Amino acid sequence: MLLSLSLILIIGFSLSGILNRLHIPGLIGMIFTGVVLGPNILNLISGDILNISADLREIALIVILVRAGLSIDIKDLKKVGRPAVLMCFIPATFEIGAVTFLAPALLGVSHIEAAIMGCVLAAVSPAVIVPRMIHLIETGYGKKKKIPQIIMAGASVDDIYVIVLFTAFLGMYKGEDFSAMTLISVPISIITGIIMGVVTGIILVGIFKKIHMRDTVKVLIILSVSFIFVSVETFLKPYFPVSGLLAVMALGCTILKTHEILAKRLMGKFSKIWVGAEILLFVLVGAQVDISYLSSAGINSVILIILALLLRIIGVNISLAKTDLNLKERVFCSIAYIPKATVQAAIGSVPLAAGVSAGNTILTVAVLAIIISAPIGAIGIDRTYKKFLSL
Repeated sequence: MLLSLSLILIIGFSLSGILNRLHIPGLIGMIFTGVVLGPNILNLISGDILNISADLREIALIVILVRAGLSIDIKDLKKVGRPAVLMCFIPATFEIGAVTFLAPALLGVSHIEAAIMGCVLAAVSPAVIVPRMIHLIETGYGKKKKIPQIIMAGASVDDIYVIVLFTAFLGMYKGEDFSAMTLISVPISIITGIIMGVVTGIILVGIFKKIHMRDTVKVLIILSVSFIFVSVETFLKPYFPVSGLLAVMALGCTILKTHEILAKRLMGKFSKIWVGAEILLFVLVGAQVDISYLSSAGINSVILIILALLLRIIGVNISLAKTDLNLKERVFCSIAYIPKATVQAAIGSVPLAAGVSAGNTILTVAVLAIIISAPIGAIGIDRTYKKFLSL
């Protein structure tokens, strides 16, 4: 395991640094590191690490969402409420619909298999988007119209919506009924997640004000509480819907709202943690990519992904209708909503494991979606924000 961690860190940081110097997002080098070191090529990543890969990736996502919460001012969200809410589900719905209707003709799958595939593809990647939006907030780009906040909030809830639908369609494939409660569980999980995060945030801030402790200890407490949120979601899943990841984000927002000075200090701590969490996240995402499946992918898979992304972009622009965003700002939002990575790596192989006939096809398209969209979205955001957004 120690050798594997050494290789992950040394090669990952090296490739990331080289690509950054070439003005290419470093995450591409990290993903490539994972692909090469992973079990499908050199097999140099310890099985012990791969066995806990999902947990490590979840920890990295928690770090991202805490940072996101500590960066989002609730007052800003109130000012841009409608487009932020619409961005949570309209772009994803358009993409799922596109795949559901196009995949049977292009790939020869059934409509229910296509719906499952659409849900795998439709989730954007907070791991790619959130750090970049935090950077924009810190540097002031798009600040006046709250563009980073709109994208960050929408992307976080987008994943919850998509995963709930994915579970429902997979259940339908297995013969389970699609009930109204499945859709109702989306807003319920959002509301309960926010309440859990806000209440806990208020309690923690009260404790931090009364009991003196180092900021490092506060960070560890916040991380521990965040892990509990995710564990509570898993425990309650069969009985009651709650979003642990949204609770994590709400916790950060509450700390910023009630103790701004502390929030800014904690942001610095979490930024340092993210340096290590980021490389683990993207290298392990890359290790999940089985390039052997790509040999079976035809041009139709690429066409499907591109058409689905175009429908997603239409959904983004519908969500932003009747806002004061100009054409360049809308184009930027469309680009920022392209990247796929973490969710596809996490659930892309689930249909295959569940016995879905088109499981191999779904996994292949998920891998292609990561390879195509993550670089396009990341490079697009990095290259356009200074040109398309105002200070």
